[in-house]
Amino acid sequence: MANGNGSADKRRRILDAAIRVFARQGFHSARVSDIAAEAGVAYGLVYHYFDSKEQMLNEVFSERWSLLLEAIRQADVELDSPREKLGAAAGFIIESYRHNPELMKVIIVEVTRAANSFGRTHLSEIRDAYDQIAKIVGDAQEAGEFRGDVSPDFAAMLFYGAIEQLLTGWIFEVVPASDEDYERAKVLVVETICGGLEMRGRPAGVAEERPV
Repeated sequence: MANGNGSADKRRRILDAAIRVFARQGFHSARVSDIAAEAGVAYGLVYHYFDSKEQMLNEVFSERWSLLLEAIRQADVELDSPREKLGAAAGFIIESYRHNPELMKVIIVEVTRAANSFGRTHLSEIRDAYDQIAKIVGDAQEAGEFRGDVSPDFAAMLFYGAIEQLLTGWIFEVVPASDEDYERAKVLVVETICGGLEMRGRPAGVAEERPV
C-alpha cells in the first residue's frame, strides 16, 4: 500500500465515497466503478488501496465502532452515575447520526442488521458494545442503584434496541429529525431505560425476582 499524506488523502476520499454510494444504493447494488466515479478517481486506483468493496465496508464499520467502544469505556471510567454513563453512550451514537447520517445508515442497514453476512463477521465487536453496557448495568445493580431482577444482558439489548429503532426511524424518515428531536431522544432513551431499572420501594419481606 502506498504511503504519504497524498496517498492517505486519496484513500480517505475513496472510503468516504464508498460510504455515500453504500448509503444511496445499498452495499449489494454498489459497484467498485460507482465508488471510483463518486470519488473522482480512476477505477484501477480503487484497487490500489482496497482489495474489494467488502474491505471498504469492513473498515467503515470497524473505524466508527472502535470509536463507540472507546467512548463507552471512557464514560464508564470518568463518569459517576449509571445514568450519566448510559447518557454518554446514547449521546455518542445519536451525535454520530446527526453529524454523519450516511455513515450510520451504512452501519445499521448493512452491518448490524445483516446477521447472515457482515453482521456475523463483526459479531465480536458488536458483542463487545453490548457487554460494556451490560457491565454498567451490572455495576449499578451491585451498588444498589439498579434493581436486580432484570439481567444486565437483557437491559443492554433494550438499550441498543431502542437506539437502533430511533436511528431506523430517522434513516427512513418516518420520525422527525430536527436538532430538537435529537436532543429529546438522548433524554428519552436514558429515561426509559433508567426509569425501568432504578430502584423503587419494595415491601419488606418481598424477595427479588430472578433475572429475566
